[in-house]
Amino acid sequence: MKTTLTIEMELSLYAYCVELGAVVVEEVTMPEDKGIVDTLSCFMFPDGKREWRCYELKVSKADFRSAAKLSFIGHYNYYVLPKSLYEQVMEEIPREIGVLVYRPYVSEEKTDVPGTFSIVKKPQRKELEVEEEALTNRFMASLFREVRKAKRMEKGVRYFPTEELYKELKNRTTFLGVAGESLLYETFKEELENQAVTELTEELTALKKDYEFLKNRQTVRRRATEPLE
Repeated sequence: MKTTLTIEMELSLYAYCVELGAVVVEEVTMPEDKGIVDTLSCFMFPDGKREWRCYELKVSKADFRSAAKLSFIGHYNYYVLPKSLYEQVMEEIPREIGVLVYRPYVSEEKTDVPGTFSIVKKPQRKELEVEEEALTNRFMASLFREVRKAKRMEKGVRYFPTEELYKELKNRTTFLGVAGESLLYETFKEELENQAVTELTEELTALKKDYEFLKNRQTVRRRATEPLE
């Protein structure tokens, strides 16, 4: 399960890569059983050549030292770390791997993302460890996955299975904690109650209009000059 810090770093890294002019996508399964890269960016040049950069995000010492496979198969490869973690593990980082240190923005700054990055260690260029055509195919498949997600969101959450919605809600309440979860529930309950009140008010207004319309019709039919039966 992703931590709040991991999510902040993912959002910021995506924007960072886009600002550099790259096409970028997250969680790409590598060919030849090379694992899953957290974030993969591709720079396309006028001569048709491509430059691939792989980013592995780590937020704790245990995460950094995990046995999970590192997918450093690109031309340039980076660890993406909080400053405090970098200071703890800097001696363990291979010479050819670069490091981006996450720098969160202060709350007063109005930005679209939580933070940005500083390059504290430059990577060394190397040859791709997989065939570029296979890598491009995986990259395109991951981009297609994200487009499908976006199109589903455009159509609204009603197109998502109920179990997916419950799973997302559970993930969010985990980050919020007990107090936050209670607040989320109370907010949801309050919105439902307000919606019910609004709908009843609108229905009452419509009924009043219908009543006035029928009352006026009755008045027109019974003119003073006509005999009453």
